Amino acid sequence: MKSLALLATLVTGALLLYGTADFAAWGDPQSPPNRNISVHYVEQAVKETHVPNIVTAVLGDYRGYDTMFELVVIYSAGMAVMGILRRREDQ
Repeated sequence: MKSLALLATLVTGALLLYGTADFAAWGDPQSPPNRNISVHYVEQAVKETHVPNIVTAVLGDYRGYDTMFELVVIYSAGMAVMGILRRREDQ
């Protein structure tokens, strides 16, 4: 059973490394995200959101629903873990 888990881990790791082969070079200023998207956020975030901090503007205004539902998932997972791990007196 352990050899099957090891094999699955190695295959998954190899697939993940293979998937990164076509990534842009680390720190490449001409990569697609750096050319198009981030320039807009840096230049327009304060004007569009009226929030002086760019990180807060992106998380709160541009990605508000996404961030809210990520927090709901994390909270739900935490409550599930607490429910599973809590000790009950009647056992």
